[in-house]
Amino acid sequence: MKKLVIFDLDGTLLNTIDDLAHSTNHALRENGFPEHAIDEYRFFVGNGINKLFERALPDGARTEENIRKIRAKFLTYYDLHKADHSHPYEGIPELLEQLQAEGTQLAVASNKYQEATRALIARFFPQIRFVEVLGQREGVPTKPDPGIVDEIRAKAGRSREETLYVGDSGVDMQTALNSGVTACGVTWGFRPRAELESFSPDHIAERPADILAIIHQ
Repeated sequence: MKKLVIFDLDGTLLNTIDDLAHSTNHALRENGFPEHAIDEYRFFVGNGINKLFERALPDGARTEENIRKIRAKFLTYYDLHKADHSHPYEGIPELLEQLQAEGTQLAVASNKYQEATRALIARFFPQIRFVEVLGQREGVPTKPDPGIVDEIRAKAGRSREETLYVGDSGVDMQTALNSGVTACGVTWGFRPRAELESFSPDHIAERPADILAIIHQ
């Protein structure tokens, strides 16, 4: 039985794609660049917001200067609108409450910037006592670097064998592999099942309740 479960945020705990898309489109529009359909953003996100902006910008416009301009407009807008349409996936609040009641330690490891990561967790899961909630921080490598998982494990006092990492993307599966912890991909998020399977994770969950069975093994 796993003692520590580390969750990705976007596409795993929360469906945030609409707010990410609207905010990036706002920033693109304000800077005179073409916008994208919401569904396209499923493949833009996952590696932090600077990578999101790079992918959203047109070919030939993906300069550091343009990324900075998009970032400035995005942050101002997203800070106000990050919860307009975002919501927990069905079954996630119940899963977290059940795990907490059983004494399982819970944590979040996201490539979303730190302030937004913590704000969204506090808004949607105020009843859950997470061991740690970490997002992207200046000077700290983003996932799939294993540092974020190692940092959480150290705070929780748990070994690799006691840890399950849960996420919806190839970045998440690679993070688990790099960290030497058990990997669980979820199919309700932003990326296709085939992307998860390409990393041969230990488990694939099709609904949040499946994670309970995995943890109890």
